[in-house]
Amino acid sequence: MGLPALEFSECCLDSPQFRERLRSHEAELDKTNKFIKELIKDGKSLVAALKNLSAAKRKFADSLNEFKFRCIGDAETDDEICIAKSLQEFATVLRNLEDERMRMIENASEVLITPLEKFRKEQIGAAKDAKKKYDKETEKYCGVLEKHLNLSSKKKESQLQEADSQVDLVRQHFYEVSLEYVFKVQEVQERKMFEFVEPLLAFLQGLFTFYHHGYELAKDFSDFKTELTISIQNTRNRFEGTRSEVEALMKKMKENPHEHKNISPYTMEGYLYVQEKRHFGTSWVKHYCTYQRESKRITMVPFDQKSGGKGGEDEAVTLKSCTRRKTDTIEKRFCFDVEAVDRPGVITMQALSEEDRRLWMEAMDGREPVYNSNKDSQSEGTAQLDSIGFSIIKKCIHAVETRGINEQGLYRIVGVNSRVQKLLSVLMGPRAGRGWEVLGPVGRSEDPKTATETDTEICAEWEIKTITSALKTYLRMLPGPLMMYQFQRSFIKAAKLENQESRVSEIHSLVHRLPEKNRQMLHLLMNHLAKVADNHKQNLMTVANLGVVFGPTLLRPQEETVAAIMDIKFQNIVIEILIENHEKIFNTVPEAPASNSQLLLSRKKSTESKPPSCSERPLTLFHTAQPSERQENRNSIINSSLESVVSSNVNSFLNSNSAPQPSLNSSDLELEVIKPNRPNSLSPLRKARALYACKAEHDSELSFTAGTVFDNVHPSQEPGWLEGTLNGKTGLIPENYVEFL
Repeated sequence: MGLPALEFSECCLDSPQFRERLRSHEAELDKTNKFIKELIKDGKSLVAALKNLSAAKRKFADSLNEFKFRCIGDAETDDEICIAKSLQEFATVLRNLEDERMRMIENASEVLITPLEKFRKEQIGAAKDAKKKYDKETEKYCGVLEKHLNLSSKKKESQLQEADSQVDLVRQHFYEVSLEYVFKVQEVQERKMFEFVEPLLAFLQGLFTFYHHGYELAKDFSDFKTELTISIQNTRNRFEGTRSEVEALMKKMKENPHEHKNISPYTMEGYLYVQEKRHFGTSWVKHYCTYQRESKRITMVPFDQKSGGKGGEDEAVTLKSCTRRKTDTIEKRFCFDVEAVDRPGVITMQALSEEDRRLWMEAMDGREPVYNSNKDSQSEGTAQLDSIGFSIIKKCIHAVETRGINEQGLYRIVGVNSRVQKLLSVLMGPRAGRGWEVLGPVGRSEDPKTATETDTEICAEWEIKTITSALKTYLRMLPGPLMMYQFQRSFIKAAKLENQESRVSEIHSLVHRLPEKNRQMLHLLMNHLAKVADNHKQNLMTVANLGVVFGPTLLRPQEETVAAIMDIKFQNIVIEILIENHEKIFNTVPEAPASNSQLLLSRKKSTESKPPSCSERPLTLFHTAQPSERQENRNSIINSSLESVVSSNVNSFLNSNSAPQPSLNSSDLELEVIKPNRPNSLSPLRKARALYACKAEHDSELSFTAGTVFDNVHPSQEPGWLEGTLNGKTGLIPENYVEFL
């Protein structure tokens, strides 16, 4: 079970459940910190042991080299000569091996020890500092609030207003510190997935490189190494992609906290002070209270934020009535009385502010006037899945497939906002059924009544990027996403299943649960996207790229939360599965659900991973880049990641100021990772040697094993790829797979 996402909206409520989830994150960080500390200690011990081992092997090699065979007789056969020279050859191999080992040991500190110490001190240390600040602000806020609530209502109005202002400032500061702490905790949890594992992978790779027969050993390890390297690079990318999304959401929460409240099952919830009668007077005890209007149930949990623990047992009562408490009848401010069906007497409660009391009384149908401060829900779009809607999508698809299927960056490059809106208004206009206003002046009948079927096509005056943006915008204008809100979580769960066969089967079943019109439109769209993906060599839009573009459009969540942002990658996977398996999913009836035993059996079957392909190239981990080079490469990764995220964001569909940019392949981001030193300008007719094995996915690529030497290597028009000749065949080679000779 993974850690729960910490929602920014809960920072304002500061509920017991939120504190419990926050403590689980803090415990995980402490556990990670201790483990890294021990790992650094063991790593230093390992380096020392490797040095001792290297010295022993060198001594062994010297002993072999000093021994000389002496044969009987004055002549030696060829076999005897070979045997006599074997010990010297063994010594040479061992010396070369130890030379490589010493290079690995010298690099181990920078590859393994330094990154782990840096992550522990800079990231986990920063999280601990943020926790101290958060705990200090919590104590300060609670103390000021209690002091404020104990003020007598008989004090002067100016004093009360000044006290209210002071509490508001302290509350706002506490809220901001809480947001920043939650953001930092989740950032460190995400960072450790690659900044912690990647140094270990780099160190392991270094261990293999010093063997004289390292190619064979590296080959045995290549499947796992390739798989792990690619996983590290994708998180680094949701992280860098999601990090920008999460940071933007945090900024929104800071600016307008009340507009981004979390959807709650309760009509009202928050902290209240409940008056409790004692033998020698009364006391006010802080409770976290929830209220459900349907059942009229009020639940009160005594909870102290400063101590972080409950102060007693939970209590639940059924509401009978709620009445505002007059100021002249009690010294406390913001009070109201609650009568319960199943509890005698009156329960007097104190809200945190006048606005808070108004909201509580409004929820409980009290005697306070009802003010609805919530914004009106956004009106539904005019787009519908009717005949006009299908006609619009078909026109756009026809235009793209007939004259724009090979355009680079198809569907990723957005059109000009004004042009897109104009095209949509024409397509959705009163004469859209005949497509009269969509046509240019050439090739249409003067009389609309005589318009032929060909008149319904979108004329060539509209750019392809305008048409693709209009298609995406129309899908966004539907009252709900095409794959529907109620199925969104089910599709995400299907994408998280353990093996590909189970994912396809579950998504197949879910698609056939969609309404008929939604399924028909989805079928139409997936057939089209499959054709787009088939032409990815020209348009650079692979299945993965199309998933990034259409995932947030077809499967957007109903609520914008941190958890929803973290699931964007699974939305993309759902779209990829639909495109790759569209014929099976839409043209066949899903099979009956498998029994539990069959599901367990299918999960136990290990999925056979295909050999590493050129599009799944690993990082070059052992090149020690200069500081400027590291920063440049890192900026390149971030820019590429942000481009991918922004292009799939809702708000970027109609960005009129966006200049067209070339599209990236699904693996292009990996090319920006630290590469071996190469000249900035590559001259033709150079030779290069393969560092890793690669299996070609397409006819334009070359397959090769580690150590292969290529001739005539020079840059290609494809970003991140080189062109070279092997055994008389010329093709593409991944740039970070080779080093120049």
